[in-house]
Amino acid sequence: MAATVFYLDEIPEPGAVAVLDGPEGRHAATVRRIRVGEPITLSDGAGLLAACEVVATGKDRLELKVLNRTVAQPVSPSVTVVQALPKSDRSELAVELMTEAGADAIVPWQASRCVANWEGKAHKGVDKWRAAARSAARQSRRAYIPEVTDLHRTAEVLELVRKVKADSGVVAALHESGAGRFVDLPVAESGRVVLIVGPEGGLDESELSGLAEAGAEIVLLGPTVLRTSTAAAVALGALGALTARW
Repeated sequence: MAATVFYLDEIPEPGAVAVLDGPEGRHAATVRRIRVGEPITLSDGAGLLAACEVVATGKDRLELKVLNRTVAQPVSPSVTVVQALPKSDRSELAVELMTEAGADAIVPWQASRCVANWEGKAHKGVDKWRAAARSAARQSRRAYIPEVTDLHRTAEVLELVRKVKADSGVVAALHESGAGRFVDLPVAESGRVVLIVGPEGGLDESELSGLAEAGAEIVLLGPTVLRTSTAAAVALGALGALTARW
């Protein structure tokens, strides 16, 4: 892959010229100051990659000749992170870290002890998370931008857990009270893993019991208590070592 990756929804066939404008073009042409002759990799964010060469520049735009196109295969198991909303100053950091660490989907969760409250402004919060995921995916040169879903309440999270378990997936709620260890989960044999990360105030007893009844494993990630904004990234790193994701 070339040193620089930018996203374009529709990538033309090899030999054609693609136009990168809008926020991506502004970042490439004005912020990064990419010039004629430089290589760029375009991605549609859904696995398609195109090696390109810059043939013309303009104000907040680049013109790129498409040299070839390939499709990146998704890694397995796929990993969804259910992330309780962190405090505002760490909210987008959590998304950036888990995107760089390889999350395939991110579910914002309004848990009962969240300091942040998205009621009445969920659309704005989700948009910020999607922008953070896109930026972090570009930084880490990912072919796939993780999906950021709409805000989930606890009832919706429990329904997700039941659905994943019914499909033979693994669901791990990361909590200091866990009797099992994260490294002992059968993640290598699963096609899908869901990681559940609680808020700064921790999961309350009703959430813990509800998750366990729905089929989630309450597990200890490691010997220290991590911030809610970093726990998912640490767990994704562990998954990379335990499975074929890395």
